[in-house]
Amino acid sequence: MRKLHAPWIRWTAGAAAALACACPAAAQLVGGGGLGGVTGALPGSPLGDLPERLPGPNLPSAVGDLSRTLDAASGEGLTDLRRRAARRLIREHPEAVEADDRGAPVVRGEVLAISPSAEAVAAARRVGFSVGARISAPELGLESLTLVPPPGMSAREAVRRLRALDPQGQYDFDHIYQEGGQVAAPARLAAGAPGGNIRVGLVDGSVAPDHPALRGVRLAQQAFAPGGAKITAHATAVASLLTGAQGGEILVADVYGLTPAGGSAAAIARGLAWLAERRVGVITISLVGPPNLVLQAATRGLAARGVLLVAAVGNDGPAAPPLYPAAYPGVVAVTGVDARRRVLPEAGRGAYVAFAAPGAQMAAAAPGGGLTTVRGTSFAAPIVAAVLAADLSGPDPAAAAEALRRLAARAQDLGAPGRDPVFGYGLVGFERRLNPARVKARP
Repeated sequence: MRKLHAPWIRWTAGAAAALACACPAAAQLVGGGGLGGVTGALPGSPLGDLPERLPGPNLPSAVGDLSRTLDAASGEGLTDLRRRAARRLIREHPEAVEADDRGAPVVRGEVLAISPSAEAVAAARRVGFSVGARISAPELGLESLTLVPPPGMSAREAVRRLRALDPQGQYDFDHIYQEGGQVAAPARLAAGAPGGNIRVGLVDGSVAPDHPALRGVRLAQQAFAPGGAKITAHATAVASLLTGAQGGEILVADVYGLTPAGGSAAAIARGLAWLAERRVGVITISLVGPPNLVLQAATRGLAARGVLLVAAVGNDGPAAPPLYPAAYPGVVAVTGVDARRRVLPEAGRGAYVAFAAPGAQMAAAAPGGGLTTVRGTSFAAPIVAAVLAADLSGPDPAAAAEALRRLAARAQDLGAPGRDPVFGYGLVGFERRLNPARVKARP
């Protein structure tokens, strides 16, 4: 684990003439096996006992305002981007990635078994399976084993075979999760987004440690995907939105690394377990994909410990099925709004949506030292996580529930009165948004 310490300084550079979106990093994917969709907070969730309506100002609904502006067109492109990215990943890396029964990318040659019995493992061995890596995370109540199918057997067939051998067992693909947002070409701008002296966990790629926006931040980074760590534009942007210029500590679980099969459910579970061991109270994750039994078990364990997992709802559009982990009970699901407080047209919707935060027309850190424009629910989630982390320094079920109640009470109610499937309890953290068009360049 590498810790980095440096004093905060404000940096300046030349302003960009335009901040057009280009060279997107990635988007979210949809589909996959595992459990079905969750449409609301269930009993036992920190949000489960909150009232449907809380005090707060009401503004006119922005749900129907999906005019064909440039911004809306960017949202449509973001939705299409993830589909192309998923297909390209499967096509270009057949040695490491294949498709599940719904076409979603999964790690080739791996099946995840949740707490399999010794008899089930022995039966799998008899038909040609071998035992791979193990996830042992007692702090999350999670035990998982990777079973490797015999040569020539697809992951789809392997899952079917294991479920037939052990109908009472829990077997799933090792799904690959992708970033839920778009990072534009870097622009050299001055910045100083508000932040706070918080301690928060981040599940993503690695963060550029020498970025001026993060020089007041203590970074501890650990890689959980094969091949080691890899700095990404997405993770660097998300990290800058967590703390801004006020310092704090970010513990980064890099679940992508150098492999095309990075972002797997197994890597995410290991990263979440590492953060739980370090008693982080709030974790943000802007990766999205299909439901998965290992990921579900990990989120359940975090909620039981009183850790708030804040996740992006994804950018598959309002009619898309729920994406995960945002849709799991106990997870704080965050949607995004633009500079006019309108919901992003590409943002997911559902009864599980908890809060809205800025997710477009704002600046964030980019590798190389400058800033970039960002778009997507990826960048709304860390804003909510930062606000919650100011009230929750470590795992505590009662304190976590109270932090959520306080945030819901002061959220700006948008759309239908009370909690709704578009904005959740309402908008928070809008003052944390750094508008690229208003950032003045300095010599």
